[in-house]
Amino acid sequence: MTPVAEAQRAASPWRLAWERLRRRRAALVGAGIIAFFVLAAIFAPVLTAISGTGPDTTDKRAIDPYLGGLPRGSAGGMSPQHWLGVEPMLGRDIFARLLYGARISLTVAFSAAVMITVIGVLLGITSGYFGGRIDTVISRFMDVMMSFPSLIFMMALLSVVKNVDRVMLLIVVMSLFTWPYIARVIRGQTMSLKHREYVEAARASGTSSARILLTEILPNLTGTIIVYLTLAIPGLIGAEAGLTYLGVGVRPPTPSWGQMIADSSLYYKVDPMFFVLPCSCLFLMVLAFTLLGDALRDALDPKGSRG
Repeated sequence: MTPVAEAQRAASPWRLAWERLRRRRAALVGAGIIAFFVLAAIFAPVLTAISGTGPDTTDKRAIDPYLGGLPRGSAGGMSPQHWLGVEPMLGRDIFARLLYGARISLTVAFSAAVMITVIGVLLGITSGYFGGRIDTVISRFMDVMMSFPSLIFMMALLSVVKNVDRVMLLIVVMSLFTWPYIARVIRGQTMSLKHREYVEAARASGTSSARILLTEILPNLTGTIIVYLTLAIPGLIGAEAGLTYLGVGVRPPTPSWGQMIADSSLYYKVDPMFFVLPCSCLFLMVLAFTLLGDALRDALDPKGSRG
């Protein structure tokens, strides 16, 4: 065996996964785009303070023509104060709303993805490990949840529930209808893992089921959980934007890319950039998480067949 092969054999699976991951340009590009949007969202108050605008700041010159109006061109109203211009009919700063819209999208997507993962892993691992009636009840419940037309039911719930924080409501509603998908995957893998020799040995030695799940089963599901969590985020970002575009997500004046796309239908003929800018941000964010998720899936492949 060559020294290189011996070194690879001695390395931990996580070390090998990291080595495969960092060699993938798609992963680096995706991670870079994600880092850009995350930093932009975190430092949104600082960046908007530099220009002296906010997501709800209006420039009356964009609304009242008797005040002199604003210059047109690509993203009309561009100036040292309005870096990407202002909305022609509402007078709100585009740059500030893009930054704060990223905050909403990332907050909803990350929070919902974590909630989905926690619920799905908890029920999936319980169902797969204990089997019997517990598995039957949980599996039938998952079947019922997956049979719902989720988009229609999400729209219905969001339309009916009033006087509740819309961001939190979006997180709860999206989590409610999407957890069964990861639960299915975790259940199947748990059923395979519980028959492995090291699990049988732990069970024979009198180790409790809770300890076996935490120390023997769950660590072997970490790769699957990380990949699913990463790949769930772009879908949730798109769902938040879509629901808001349809008028049942976050409500004005809360900045959201979906709301900006909906508002741009009023004046996209004046300047298409008002439509292109939020669409581009949404596209890049979804693409970045998808690239990173695909790269993580390949890097965490135990056989390394794609890495």
